[in-house]
Amino acid sequence: MTMQYRRLGRAGMKVSAVSIGAWLTYGSSRMEEDASASCLRTAIENEINFIDVADVYARGEAEKVVGKVIKDFDRTKLVISTKAYWPMSDDINDRGLSRKHIMEGVEKSLKRFDMDYLDIFFCHRYDDETPTEETVRAISDLIQQGKILYWGTSMWSASNIEEAIGFAHSTGGYAPVTEQPLYNMLDRDVVEGELEETCLKRGVGLVVWSPLAQGVLTGKYNDGVPDDSRAKHVDQAWFAKQIDEGRISRVRQLSALAAEMGTTTTALALAWAMKNPAVSSVITGASKPEQVHENLKALDVTITPEIDAKIETILDNKPPRRKFN
Repeated sequence: MTMQYRRLGRAGMKVSAVSIGAWLTYGSSRMEEDASASCLRTAIENEINFIDVADVYARGEAEKVVGKVIKDFDRTKLVISTKAYWPMSDDINDRGLSRKHIMEGVEKSLKRFDMDYLDIFFCHRYDDETPTEETVRAISDLIQQGKILYWGTSMWSASNIEEAIGFAHSTGGYAPVTEQPLYNMLDRDVVEGELEETCLKRGVGLVVWSPLAQGVLTGKYNDGVPDDSRAKHVDQAWFAKQIDEGRISRVRQLSALAAEMGTTTTALALAWAMKNPAVSSVITGASKPEQVHENLKALDVTITPEIDAKIETILDNKPPRRKFN
């Protein structure tokens, strides 16, 4: 396995094609801190340089866990991100993308990480109550102050991203260089179409979340829900939609194809997401070091045109082509 590093869109900075995220795991009651630290160390020692976090993950505890672990490594060799938007308290201003919340939220995140700057700051959702220009100006000021190096968006529409880029260019500010959308073999509509086209045109690199569809694309739910799976700790009504028979039937066929190729369902699914030219990195989760190693196997998978055609036949869910100006 040789790590691949890709430019973050048109930005000069490069991120590992496989990255590690803290959502639903690090800092939460489900994982001991030592276990979280072990996964993070394993990732870094295996040349993963991008660690994705958010202030709302375990209400700030994930940032603390990551901050402690990276003390043992060269900070300059790592790409650390966090996000803001979701409420962090009952205070009316402790949410959204106002100048007040962004400025104060970044300061709080830096204190929890115990570091001086963020490599990437993400706007965790679009805030329709705050003018986009206000958000862009606040982030640009933080970049000028050296507290943020780059910024991006998460689950923003193509038009929202275009608006932010427009304001940045017209005000002499900094434009977003990355977008973090949901993207995997089973969930393609968010990316494939207008968002993908806009990001390729504008040089905005995609760092996609849930590339394994909340674990469904590992194949572990092919024969039911294991007792030790994360599914036991999430909203059951929501998860039922993730493992409906149509989705699981497709994953069973993908598992058979992966076996024919001499690889795993996990590796095949991650390699499929990484082959999209708009994708800079796939953000993976891990609750055990072995899962980090399992995810990295994707780097050794080659999806030929023949294999890709077989995958498309199995999925049968390619979004309709849209016409762009």
